[in-house]
Amino acid sequence: MVSMYLEMIRIRFLMMLAYRTNYYSGILIYSINIGAYYFLWTAIYSGQESLGGLTVTQMTTYVAVAWMARAFYFNNIDREIAQEIREGKVAVEMVRPYHYLTMKTMQGLGEGLFRLFFFSAPGLLIVWLVFPLDFSASGWTWFMFALSLVFSFIINTQLNLMTGLLTFFFFNNDGLIRAKRIAIDLFSGLILPISFYPGWAQTVMGYLPFQAISYIPSMIFTEAFTGQEVWSAILFQALWAALLVVPLQVLWLLAKKQLVVQGG
Repeated sequence: MVSMYLEMIRIRFLMMLAYRTNYYSGILIYSINIGAYYFLWTAIYSGQESLGGLTVTQMTTYVAVAWMARAFYFNNIDREIAQEIREGKVAVEMVRPYHYLTMKTMQGLGEGLFRLFFFSAPGLLIVWLVFPLDFSASGWTWFMFALSLVFSFIINTQLNLMTGLLTFFFFNNDGLIRAKRIAIDLFSGLILPISFYPGWAQTVMGYLPFQAISYIPSMIFTEAFTGQEVWSAILFQALWAALLVVPLQVLWLLAKKQLVVQGG
């Protein structure tokens, strides 16, 4: 069974490899985007030592890492699930000898690994050559960042799976999928670090899983989180990764019953 799921990762990786030219152009687009953020934040800092607990160099690094990390944890399995449900293909997938949600997760992982090696890594190198980024020399920081990034992928994928499964009940949930993506980009710290939000907003977002997707790994990488803060952040991610299993499984059971009812 494990070898079958590993094969799914390999197949999706190879499928993405066939269209790698799109990602080369994407590196340029992301680099321009990061450059725009760099000049924007340089103007906002306007000579100040730090804002929101981040120096201007840390902020530049934060922006670059956040956008390049997004290429790894981002996937389109919510749209894929929605399409398979609308076309009726999901019924065939559910009788095959594997768990449907695990299969989709493995496909998302294959997609993420491709982007990590052919998009994030070379893109970050190019941005580093152009803009003043501060990469930590600590192997421990890189290890904790990698661990945090794994949790980012898990949590984002869980949210995508749940959003996709809602198609069983709404049939057309394209609007919900778009709203979910906007919410993640806005509340995960991708566009604006959580520490820049007003106090009441930070309190509210402290009860939501979104900051575990982008904000935490970026803060770990820039070493804005240190010592116990890093462990607390990783624990926060692990807790949400475990908690989201419950609504995901409940939704999956209800979705299967809904399929049986619709199928007669």
